[in-house]
Amino acid sequence: MASSHGHLAHLLPLNYKRFIADWLEEDCPSFDYGGFVVGESEGEANLLGKSKGVVAGVPFFNEVFSQLGCTVQWHVHEGQPIEPITKCATVRGPIRKILLGERVSLNILARCSGIATKTNALVQALRTHGWNGTLAGTRKTTPGFRIVEKYGILVGGADPHRHDLSSMTMLKDNHVWACANNKAAGNNNSPDSIAAAIPLAVHAAKAAGGFSTKVEVEVRSIDEANAAIGAGADVIMLDNFSAEEVGVAAKKLKTEWAAKGKPSGSFLIEVSGGLTEHNAPAHVCEDVDILSTSSIHQGTPIVDFSLKVSLR
Repeated sequence: MASSHGHLAHLLPLNYKRFIADWLEEDCPSFDYGGFVVGESEGEANLLGKSKGVVAGVPFFNEVFSQLGCTVQWHVHEGQPIEPITKCATVRGPIRKILLGERVSLNILARCSGIATKTNALVQALRTHGWNGTLAGTRKTTPGFRIVEKYGILVGGADPHRHDLSSMTMLKDNHVWACANNKAAGNNNSPDSIAAAIPLAVHAAKAAGGFSTKVEVEVRSIDEANAAIGAGADVIMLDNFSAEEVGVAAKKLKTEWAAKGKPSGSFLIEVSGGLTEHNAPAHVCEDVDILSTSSIHQGTPIVDFSLKVSLR
């Protein structure tokens, strides 16, 4: 999928090639008995899209077969929607090597495309409701497979959110509660104590991360949000607020802080907690900048693909 700045594949770190090598080794750690039967004859196989969806994961698919000495010719573009049955690509090389990469490549493509499909559907639903903010994923990803899942979110048209603990500082409830449980904050988890602890946590995060690292704070009330904004937090996450509470809280925060000299844009409001394609549209309003949800990448259906060797 291309953007005005280039192809999304250009974002990928070099270590993704190492992941591919590891996944190939995982699938064939010893003898390839089936490949022995096939031998070294040259041939080709067609990649068929067998269910409706958005194609995503092209660079990973290509790298699987590149490492096996095969070539891939694509007949569709990444990010393109397909209907069954679509001939998406042709893989050429030794049949043994094509079959060696078959399952690994299909697993990656099916999962990545499923995430892009689910993501794109929610993006379109939110746009239909007139909201032009940012839909984002979360860090609830599969260990060892994060790069593919985050890439699928990008192809689907959403923001991947932070990639790891080093990407932005997010102060969640446990971070703040830990700060509240020291002498400076009152040694308890009462609402007043939590609100008092938020500036301590934000200031510590700012000092550690420096000017280039944004700080986000998860809050449960307007008082906690005000404490975070006052301390200089860049993003305020309204966590598990109802749709009605979101509209009231977001407007109140943006309006009151604008009157104090913090105009819209000096901090962002993110809404998270249990959002799905069914309830996310109800949580959007002009004062909400970001919706984040793991529903676009966790437990999503796959897009079905198969690789069929051409008979001659």
